[in-house]
Amino acid sequence: MGNTDKGTAPKRSAAKVDEAVEELARRARDGDESALEELLRRIQPEVLRRCARFLPYRQDAEEACQDALLRVARNIAGFKGDSLFTTWLYTVVSNSARQTYRSMKRRAGELPTEADRIPHQRDPRTTSVIAGSRIDLLEALDRLEKERPNLVAPLVLRDLCQMDYNEIAGELDIALGTVKSRIHEGRKHVRRALAVT
Repeated sequence: MGNTDKGTAPKRSAAKVDEAVEELARRARDGDESALEELLRRIQPEVLRRCARFLPYRQDAEEACQDALLRVARNIAGFKGDSLFTTWLYTVVSNSARQTYRSMKRRAGELPTEADRIPHQRDPRTTSVIAGSRIDLLEALDRLEKERPNLVAPLVLRDLCQMDYNEIAGELDIALGTVKSRIHEGRKHVRRALAVT
C-alpha cells in the first residue's frame, strides 16, 4: 500500500474530506465561538472512536476524548491551516490518548484497582486479548519515546491514526523519505519490545 505520489499537499480523496468540518475549524480558529461549539459537537464521535483505538477500556477512551476536545478548544488558534484540520486533530488525539494512558498507569500504581479489591473480578484492561495487545503497544511506545522520541510521532500517525505518508510529512514538517525511515525504525523497535513482553 505504498504511496507513490510525490506531491506535497495532503493526500485525501474529496469524499473523505468533510468540508463542513474544515470550514468550522477555520471559523473557530478565527475566533467564532459558535463555530467552535459546533465543531466540537461534530468531531466528538470520531475523536472517541480514535481514542478507543489506543485505549480499549471505554472509560479511559472517554477520558482521552474529553482531553482531546479540551485541547482542541484551547489550541484551535494554533491550527495554521497548512494541512487539513483532521490531520491536526489526529495529532491532538494521539497525544491525548497516550497522555491518558500514562496518567492511568500512574494512577494504577498509586491506588488499588477494582480487581485488587475484589479478587474474583477481572480488570478488562488486562484480561482482554485485544486490550492486552493495545496496552502492550502503549508500553512499547512509551519505551520508544524514552529511547528514540523522534520515531514515535510518525509511527503513531501512520499505524494508529492511519494517516498517509505525505500527510505525516506535512504535519511533522519533515521529508517524505525521513518519515518512511522513521516509521520503519520505529516498527523495528516496537516489534522487539513486543517480543520481549
